[in-house]
Amino acid sequence: MKKISFGTDGWRAIIADDYTFENLTIVAQATARWITEENITSNGVVIGYDARFMGREFAEHTAAVFCAMEVPVRLSSSISPTPAISWAAKHYDAVGIVITASHNPPNYNGFKIKAPFGGSATPDQIAGVESRLYQEESVPNIPSFKSCLKAGIIREITVTEQYLNVLREKIDIEAIKKSGIRIGHDPMFGSGMGAIKKLLGEQVFELHGEVNPSFKGIPPEPIEKNLAEFSEFIPKNNCQIGIANDGDADRIALFDENGTFVDSHRILSLLVKYLHKEKGLSGTIVKTFSTTDMLNKQASEYGLPIEVTPIGFKYIAELIVNGDVIVGGEESGGLSVKGHLPERDGLYIGLLMTEMMVKSGKKLSELVQELFDEFGDHAYYRNDLHTEESKKQAMIKHCKDKKLTKIDGKNVTEWQFTDGIKQILEDGSWLLVRPSGTEPVLRIYAEAPSAEQAKAMVEDVTQMVDQF
Repeated sequence: MKKISFGTDGWRAIIADDYTFENLTIVAQATARWITEENITSNGVVIGYDARFMGREFAEHTAAVFCAMEVPVRLSSSISPTPAISWAAKHYDAVGIVITASHNPPNYNGFKIKAPFGGSATPDQIAGVESRLYQEESVPNIPSFKSCLKAGIIREITVTEQYLNVLREKIDIEAIKKSGIRIGHDPMFGSGMGAIKKLLGEQVFELHGEVNPSFKGIPPEPIEKNLAEFSEFIPKNNCQIGIANDGDADRIALFDENGTFVDSHRILSLLVKYLHKEKGLSGTIVKTFSTTDMLNKQASEYGLPIEVTPIGFKYIAELIVNGDVIVGGEESGGLSVKGHLPERDGLYIGLLMTEMMVKSGKKLSELVQELFDEFGDHAYYRNDLHTEESKKQAMIKHCKDKKLTKIDGKNVTEWQFTDGIKQILEDGSWLLVRPSGTEPVLRIYAEAPSAEQAKAMVEDVTQMVDQF
């Protein structure tokens, strides 16, 4: 078995391979030790789970392990979005545990840790858990879940309903209802299923809103290539906006009224403009290393500070908790805004974007075009390349050694190493090469003035990998 280690957001592994009850016990025990030995909280844990295979069973086992370690447990009574658990962690001053593999393929499951401040555990906190993974002290026998529930050590709570009530308070639901706007929602068979429909009823047209642990063979990651069916669903149902969420509903992608994909870069930029120009909010713009440079232009235009972090929302969360952040986000669709949680929340962001459309009286396509008119065209392309480990490492070394000097016929003029290797080209476009923190793939990203150029840059470098 592989040694257990945490990636960019939690521990993830293939079910029945490394994701076993035995390894889950090791991770839960280490987390319990961290909570008690570092006095993280006296209020125990809130545990949630998504719609993946055996999610409830893994959650019950995790709850029983915490009971054995004398850590009190609140357990979601149903499938729950990750942001609901993050909210509950803050509300109950507890540690949130989510049994989820987020956007990973269907044969994965995972274990996310949320700190009592309501966001992803910080890198230092995760290190505290990892340092306790293989301690040799004897561990108490794990009681049955039912006996813990009967004894009241485990309490079941309706965390998703509580969270939806919070959304009702923070979003102008009445304005959205009165507008009559038609909303498409694709939870991708994930834990966001039914959530937006519960808030807005018949205005919402849902696709893939049932439990299907195979996800019909498509990883529940809201990127364009995974959402072809949803793209057609939007205009077919006369929806003005399409909201897609990943498997645990903390990430988002949008579609406009034509079924055209609106990625996280454009969503982030629209949020900055809406919150600063329309709602009068200020603060630092925080983005990860793989996120659009349009945010840099907005920061300059609006007089807002900007900060760049390594990839992984835990880095953004730390800055939100310790500073004044107006918008924080990453390329993969994890976004957070001022006045909500220091955490990604795909459901809240989708509703906020809908509110923005209703308040402006404009189509989503019009709002995106206004951004391009003001800050120039920015197109993005990414390839998740499954390749041999030797080729992946050879490409990374090639880039680290600054040997990648020309991409799609243009000269590289600068290299940046915040997380992976970013090559800046002479025309201001860029290409990033980075190994995934959660899957055995090499990620190749590019941003350029046109979609054709961004794709050509990625394809050029993809071909280079095959030559190693």
